[in-house]
Amino acid sequence: MGLKGLRCGLTLLCALLGAPVLAAPTVLKVVAQEGTEPKFIPAGIGRVVGLCVDLYRAIERVDPGIQFVGDQTWLPLLRAHFELAAHQHDALCAVLRTDERTRQYVFLEPPLFQLRYQLIARTGDSAVINNWNDVRKLGAQGVLLTNSGYITPIMLEQIGGLQIDASANTPADNLEKLAAGRGRFFLHRAPGAQGFIDRAGLAGKVKILPTVMATTNVYMAMGTHVDPAVRLRVQRAIEQLNRSGELQRMLKKWD
Repeated sequence: MGLKGLRCGLTLLCALLGAPVLAAPTVLKVVAQEGTEPKFIPAGIGRVVGLCVDLYRAIERVDPGIQFVGDQTWLPLLRAHFELAAHQHDALCAVLRTDERTRQYVFLEPPLFQLRYQLIARTGDSAVINNWNDVRKLGAQGVLLTNSGYITPIMLEQIGGLQIDASANTPADNLEKLAAGRGRFFLHRAPGAQGFIDRAGLAGKVKILPTVMATTNVYMAMGTHVDPAVRLRVQRAIEQLNRSGELQRMLKKWD
């Protein structure tokens, strides 16, 4: 008897015995986005941990009929966004919403988390920054490092009057540039900034300035090709995690 025949036989047997036939879970393809700590953090060969990995597992607990696969496979951030828009995978975790992305993806409410943007400086830097105008006053001595392909260069351009260097491809590159004196500040997000610094081996060489320069919400983004009924199930799971306080507990864990 072939595999198909065996499955049919088991299904018939379950029906005759009155046992429920378990449906296969709905599989949603995802990826681990490079350079997005603490959403995804390398934890040894072949292992990825982080805020979004925890979130996927939590949604699966709330709705066992949903399974996320691929969160242990790395992909560059820009490619991850391109592939979601091209329907090559099904969801991206903790994504900033923009007009362009709203045309490409479906964003689920409520927001997952709120990110804080703070400046990182070298440990010996005596600058006191309370707002963006304090950075503007530094002129050429206040170069801000940010990442090519991320949302932050667009955000800084909209603020205006700032000296921006967006030539680096990853946050790790910018942290090294900052430590080497190739920029005054690095604008990076929290939660997870201190852990990121520690893992880079730069604790004691750079510091996070206390002022929160901006905040923004991030969402679960899903491909427009995903069945609306499946998107609704994911949304309901997120709503339940939000009501229970689990989302905030996850955020604190990785802060």
